[in-house]
Amino acid sequence: MRNPKWHQDEIILALDLYFRLEPGQIHARNPDIIELSKVLNQLPIHDSKPDEEKFRNPNGVGLKLSNFLALDPNYEGTGMQAHSKLDQELFNKYSNNRELLKRLARNIISTTSDFELRDQLKHIDLEDEEVQEGEVIYKLHRYRERNSRINKKKKDLTLTRYGSLECEVCGFDFFKIYGERGKGYIECHHRVPLSNLDPGTKTTLDDLALVCANCHRILHRKTDDMSIDTLKSTLTKS
Repeated sequence: MRNPKWHQDEIILALDLYFRLEPGQIHARNPDIIELSKVLNQLPIHDSKPDEEKFRNPNGVGLKLSNFLALDPNYEGTGMQAHSKLDQELFNKYSNNRELLKRLARNIISTTSDFELRDQLKHIDLEDEEVQEGEVIYKLHRYRERNSRINKKKKDLTLTRYGSLECEVCGFDFFKIYGERGKGYIECHHRVPLSNLDPGTKTTLDDLALVCANCHRILHRKTDDMSIDTLKSTLTKS
């Protein structure tokens, strides 16, 4: 059975390494490529690997990086011609935004050093959700949003200050509409854009916004990062 196609997060890591190497350094014996192979095998993405020995091994990682040579206008050779449509899309997206690429790669790698976190991320279902910056980054974002301890603090503080839990975008109040069944219910949204997340940064109460389920889904749609204020302004105009 063939190995699964390269996931967006995996390509981001490979592309980040590609821009740090010279063409002559792209080979399976390069320590950086060997290290990337290890990282790829630890990502909380693929539930099963058809061939453990061949899955994202140094040879395969080296070939993936060689695919980028064919896409690189600064490379005078031909490179490998087996690149995918997603390879092309991500190369075009990040070739002129290396800092963002580096930040995303750093965040993806950060999830591999914590076994408990990797396990938690694997259990976050994204089947019905749209993802822009990569599944691992998005799962990390959603994991932070679902931190029950800080979410409760945010809700308790808001209740103390304002006496109710209203959506910060549309004003919806679950308690007013659903009575006791909706008492204390509202979702938390992480204000910090996915691309700006830094590894190890702790979520503060000010980082969270309280939103209804509908507004939360719209805030996470596969578009450019949208702020609470931006979405709110679209409601007042309609």
